[in-house]
Amino acid sequence: MKPRQKKLLEYDSRMERAAELAVRYPFARGPLAFYEEIVRFQKGLYSVLAQRQDLQAVATADRNLRSELDFGVLLPEYPRFLVVVERSAPRPLAAAATKVSRQSSPAWMALLNSYWTHGGKDPESGGVPPPREINALQEFLARGFLLAYAEYVSGRISGPKLDATPYLCPKCDSLPLLGVLRPEGDGGKRWLHCGFCGYEWAFRRILCPSCGEEREDKLPVYVAEQFPHIRVEACDTCMRHLRTIDLTKDGNAVPEADDLAAIPLTLWAQEFGYKRIFPNLLGA
Repeated sequence: MKPRQKKLLEYDSRMERAAELAVRYPFARGPLAFYEEIVRFQKGLYSVLAQRQDLQAVATADRNLRSELDFGVLLPEYPRFLVVVERSAPRPLAAAATKVSRQSSPAWMALLNSYWTHGGKDPESGGVPPPREINALQEFLARGFLLAYAEYVSGRISGPKLDATPYLCPKCDSLPLLGVLRPEGDGGKRWLHCGFCGYEWAFRRILCPSCGEEREDKLPVYVAEQFPHIRVEACDTCMRHLRTIDLTKDGNAVPEADDLAAIPLTLWAQEFGYKRIFPNLLGA
């Protein structure tokens, strides 16, 4: 199967799983329905990118994923994304999309370029934070739009050979969004899923992907009866947590969609003082 076809099927899987989970978890129906609309747009944008023969080089010679954005391709698609958000998002986000839609192309370019440069990086680990004038709603309007572009660029860069266990994405230096346990042998192998470009890389099981804590007694794992295939992997040293989708327990799970359905786990982690390493697309 060609990479383009495979990726388009991944978008289909995300939408189908979101629809399935919306029936299973009525409390998450609204966010999942909105996510489904966003993924439908992302699939369309990815298809446009894959078909363009004039798309400028998206990765520099040093394999830097965050090279210049091709605004010639992206800007004509951005109004369509804003319409999707206006039509299907919760009221505050829909209002933000309306406001941004009335701005000029240079303002759009500034917003998108800011997230492309800074998004997903950890200010506490030496990363440069985004400009303060970009609030959480505006960040979504950049992140939700650029995710398909980042996945497209990532797919054009081969995975680097790793001699160690990187805590940040080897392709774009972003924080992990999720952990994924995939079946291997008699157990599961742990992978980290990048929150910026969607790349996955292998990572040790007993190791905090935030601070490097290795003591097992400092790395509790919590599983709720309601979500037996989703692990909250916490660290009592840095008080951060990673949500991990265990495909050895539910092989039908789609990590990005299942994560969005687990709203009670977000509330639980906040109650006990754990901060997520990198929030998902809807900020949970």
